[in-house]
Amino acid sequence: MSRLSRTGSRIATFAILGIAALAITAPFLWIFRGAFSGSDAELYRLPPTFEPGNLTTDNFGKVTEQVPYFRFFLNSIIVSTTITLAQLITCSTAAYAFARLHFKGKGVLFAVVIGSLMIPIQVTIVPLFLVMSKLGLTNTLWALILPGIFSAFGIFLLRQHFLALPMEIEEAAKLDGAGHLRTFARIILPLSGPSIATLGILCFTYWWNDLLLPLVMISDTEKQTLPVGLVLLAGRFSTGSLGTIAAGIAMAIVPVLIVFVLAQRYIVQSIASSGLKL
Repeated sequence: MSRLSRTGSRIATFAILGIAALAITAPFLWIFRGAFSGSDAELYRLPPTFEPGNLTTDNFGKVTEQVPYFRFFLNSIIVSTTITLAQLITCSTAAYAFARLHFKGKGVLFAVVIGSLMIPIQVTIVPLFLVMSKLGLTNTLWALILPGIFSAFGIFLLRQHFLALPMEIEEAAKLDGAGHLRTFARIILPLSGPSIATLGILCFTYWWNDLLLPLVMISDTEKQTLPVGLVLLAGRFSTGSLGTIAAGIAMAIVPVLIVFVLAQRYIVQSIASSGLKL
């Protein structure tokens, strides 16, 4: 390939990536623009405008006046953090077993785990509600936490990474007298930082944004999470202020956005190290 062709290919690549980045970031920019908008009329304009016009911070105060926003925020923190920590434990141990241990029925069991990825939560939501109702956990945060402590995707992701690690490391540990538990805790986990961080980010983000499960399981307003709280800002007949709704959304996405920006390199490292070996 000539130098001119490589330059043209590079320019085309950057152009495509630039357009994709603009398409992805434009809704975020519009949300933050709307959060500081002093008039809802500006938010109904087509095409949307990003020009800083009548700016105000009153919308953020209206959010906390209309709904117990910080209570919703705390509930989301509790649910998302607990599920994330639980998944890091359950998925890492299960993935290590599937990647390194040999036991009867391992292939069939792993096929069942992977097959569960094809079952949408909408199919299981009614049985799940009945189980939680029998256990007396409906209308509690445990009804949101318990269904999320296991993740088939998390097991698959970490298993792929563990398979990519050289066996010689574990064999050397075995010669030193280390068992499976010690090898896992002292060797495998320290070498799996990017994959563990990636699973934590993806898990936290998913459950932070989950709407369906809290909507079904929780009936008390004080026990709801942020996604349901943002729906309440719209009002019963969707008559809520767009500026107030945008402010609530902006306040909700900032924590996740900061975590993602700071830890995005771990996602790239994880994909590079675990996405190739099957």
